[in-house]
This record gives sequence, structure tokens and C-alpha cells, in this order.
Amino acid sequence: MKRLTHHAVGIDQGSELLFSDFEHGGAMWTGSGPREYRQQVRFSQKYSGKPMVHVGLTMWDIERGENQRVDIRAEEITPEGFVIVFATWGNTHIARVRTDWLSIGPVEFEQDFDL
Repeated sequence: MKRLTHHAVGIDQGSELLFSDFEHGGAMWTGSGPREYRQQVRFSQKYSGKPMVHVGLTMWDIERGENQRVDIRAEEITPEGFVIVFATWGNTHIARVRTDWLSIGPVEFEQDFDL
């Protein structure tokens, strides 16, 4: 558990359409084997420390005749942003994916000061 000891906590959220590969025959739709897509996300304001980030699928359009394999996670988390990593493998064919994310962390407070 990450304990926030700061009295000023910020919450940010967003939605990202990661890809729509069926429209142009992209790798997630036509490929096989290990495939990965990475999307950089910037927070609306900088946190004063590294926040916690949650990423979840909110829409996926996937070929029903194949196995459904998905790995989604947040990486490279900094006070300024993070990277959404979406991966699949094998014979899975994914047409498009949208994710929503939520971040919670410490933010600067107008009464903070350095000694």
C-alpha cells in the first residue's frame, strides 16, 4: 500500500483510443505472435511525487474466432505522466482498443514551503 502523507492529493483521469488497426490492416489486426502498442500519457498537471496509476479496458473490438489474449498495464510512471502498454500474442486479432486511466498522488499545496 502506498500511504499518502501529504494533505494535498490530486486525482486525474482520461480516456485513450490506443489503436484502430482494422481500418488500415495494422499489426494488431493482421499479425500473429507477440505484439505490443505503447501510448504516452501526460497528466493535466504535474504531481509533486510519483502517483499511483490504474489502467483498464473500456472498449475492445476483437475477432471472435481466435483466442482472446490481452495484457494491459501502466509503465514508466513519473510525476508528469506514464506509458500505457497494451500487448497480445499468438493468433489473437484485435481491431481496436480504448482504455480509461485514473491517477492519484500528492500535489503541491499553496501553503507548502521549503526550509
